[in-house]
Amino acid sequence: MINLEGKVALVTGASRGIGRVDALTLARAGADVVVTDILLESDLESRARAEQYGPLAQVMQSTGQVYTERTAEAIRAMGRRSAAYRMDVTNPEQVREVFARVREEFGGLHVLVNNAGTLDHLGQIENQRDELWERDLRVNLTGAYTCCKAVWPIMKEQQDGRIVNMSSVAGTLGGFGQASYSSTKAGLIGLTKSLALEGARHGIRVNAVAPGIIGTEAFKMGTGHQDRMVARTAFRRVGEPEDVANAIAFLVSDLARYITGVVLNVSGGIELFTF
Repeated sequence: MINLEGKVALVTGASRGIGRVDALTLARAGADVVVTDILLESDLESRARAEQYGPLAQVMQSTGQVYTERTAEAIRAMGRRSAAYRMDVTNPEQVREVFARVREEFGGLHVLVNNAGTLDHLGQIENQRDELWERDLRVNLTGAYTCCKAVWPIMKEQQDGRIVNMSSVAGTLGGFGQASYSSTKAGLIGLTKSLALEGARHGIRVNAVAPGIIGTEAFKMGTGHQDRMVARTAFRRVGEPEDVANAIAFLVSDLARYITGVVLNVSGGIELFTF
């Protein structure tokens, strides 16, 4: 059985969707979990912050679909330690401060799930907006790099670390009208494999998961093409956030102690030749 007792995990972008379920699943497996996001329910500046990060963040904030602090409360109700911190992965100083705080208050940091990401920049190449391309690079790729760099000394000292980067089938297959998203998710795969090589001698395992069509809040909001996307999967159905979270729990557990540098598709076979 997956047993993460004695481990401290941090999940970025955990206010909702896959990140929130990741945090809850790791806690059920025994880990103490720190929940981070750019949005907190109690933050009086939350609306202004959401406006800085694009339409998806604004919609989630305005409709009350932010559960950062409530996720931490649910984890504490399981008997695990937890905290909810506001953290912008594009702010290196803030990332370092949060990681140092976690190390001091929780006694270490063994698991990092780089889940924070943007998914609202759609348009063929001539309609891609330069400022959103740069934003997606900062959040999806540089943000994960920044978090890995901040946690690396902690994990090296412990000689124990497990990192999972949230890629996507858009990063392995490409995505029509998703040049910035696909490029950043493909970049995460290169980052994952490089850090897996560097980390192995220090007891640090680095892997990636590549979700397909997952029934998150963002997916349910829809772009009008959900049925076509689902039809591409071998199972002909949407995956659930728990499907991704269970794969992550396995990858960061001792059951996967000889696995590093892999990209695990959690995609319902969307990458297969289906018809």
